[in-house]
Amino acid sequence: MKLSVIIPAYNEEKRIANTLLDVDSYLAKQAYDYEIIVVVNGSHDRTYEIVRELEAGKIKKAIAMNLVAGGKGNAVKRGILDKASGDIILFMDADNATPISEVSKFLPYFTQGYSVTIGSRYLDPHTVKVAQPFYRVLLSRLSNIIIQLLAVPGIKDTQLGFKAFTKEAAKDIFKFITISRWGFDMEVLTVAEYRGYKIKEVPVQWTEYGGGHVPLKAYVESLSDLIKIKFKAIKGDYSLKNVKT
Repeated sequence: MKLSVIIPAYNEEKRIANTLLDVDSYLAKQAYDYEIIVVVNGSHDRTYEIVRELEAGKIKKAIAMNLVAGGKGNAVKRGILDKASGDIILFMDADNATPISEVSKFLPYFTQGYSVTIGSRYLDPHTVKVAQPFYRVLLSRLSNIIIQLLAVPGIKDTQLGFKAFTKEAAKDIFKFITISRWGFDMEVLTVAEYRGYKIKEVPVQWTEYGGGHVPLKAYVESLSDLIKIKFKAIKGDYSLKNVKT
């Protein structure tokens, strides 16, 4: 088996090196092969240069991609469609909020008929080591109620940036992704359901480190994206056999 790890990164020069070293250190001890694909999207700092330096030095299995523009959703999409070659494809956040070791909780489900496994902060509160501020948790839970009503019922945490797919599911699902902002996770899960992929939500360790790039306005933008996703689903856009990538 080979695991592809996609890490979207925007202005992460202060912590991308530590995250990459941690990911590489863990994966190097596993019995399977791996690759680490860092997609730097529109950064204005040295994130890309740092990744290239590590790629040429300590981390031989790192692959750096540099996008001039586009949000997190676009970065993950391009990493999966353009570079990922693993049998299992995972994307995770550059701040290492959910450590790569949590992928071990996902892997057994792929042998049980699941094509998509997603991390959750809300199935087991003991897995959250450091929580977000109360107002962000409240906004997240209120948003999830709306998301479940309109798009993916039964999923408690659509937005956590730690999700894995079989290669077949990832390459198929991400062809349909049009949301490039923070709301892309909702579209990913909506597409997965409409295309018949079995989804498993798993409690994972998560730590709020601070210094993230998700502004409060992202909640409003994501609501707008959710409405777009709902209309696309109603029109049958996610059921098409062929779609431009």
